[in-house]
Amino acid sequence: MAIAPKSFLYNVDAETGVATITLNRPDRLNALTFEVYAELRDAFAALDTEPGVRAVVITGAGRAFCSGGDVEEIIGPLVSYEPGRLREFARMSCDLIGNIRRCRRPVLAALNGAAAGAGAVIAAACDVRIAAESAKIAFLFVRVGLSGADMGAAWLLPRLVGLGRATELLMTGDFVSAQRAYEIGLYQRIVPDGRALGEATALAERLARGPAAALAVTKRALDDEAFMNLEDALAYEAEVQAGLMEHPNFREAYEAFRAKRDPRFR
Repeated sequence: MAIAPKSFLYNVDAETGVATITLNRPDRLNALTFEVYAELRDAFAALDTEPGVRAVVITGAGRAFCSGGDVEEIIGPLVSYEPGRLREFARMSCDLIGNIRRCRRPVLAALNGAAAGAGAVIAAACDVRIAAESAKIAFLFVRVGLSGADMGAAWLLPRLVGLGRATELLMTGDFVSAQRAYEIGLYQRIVPDGRALGEATALAERLARGPAAALAVTKRALDDEAFMNLEDALAYEAEVQAGLMEHPNFREAYEAFRAKRDPRFR
């Protein structure tokens, strides 16, 4: 089924294979609604196998990336929800993050502005974060009386910034500047305001020209090997690498090297 969301913008560059998702509620700093959550969850599930897509960029319209759940359209209703509906919503928000991590395509966040709450976790779930100088970030769940362990944040953050820094970010809910986020490893790149999307798209295009199967294995291994001891990790890598040596891309890389040309990966 074609990806055709109603609550955000989606387009695919047929030439480069880069899909771009743009959160599009700039008047609300791209705050999430129930509909946006559900459509993002479904979009990332579909992007795992969407024909013609080789990399994904997610960004925001206007001056923010995503300010988290909309106070009026999500937080207000949740206050009156019964336990079953609360669990249903929490599960949906976690499924979104799971689908970003399971998507075999590289997923890049172009942080054009502030990211807060759920927006911060969406950014953390991406493979690469390229941020504008103004793109401060906060995991502010404790500020609304909830655990910092929301949408996988307590799994993702220690792997990005270490346990101590993750603890501080999740327990205080404080905003940190783009420069500080870069210093602790949360952002991989900082660029001048207005250039985050362009920089992320350029990197996405480069990755889209790469060996898709090998990139998918790399992404999966980075998650799976976190739970393995060294011996199991070595056995896992030997198995998947041997499989990739049978893939046409391996021969193509060899032939391109001998011909002194760029490889044309499938």
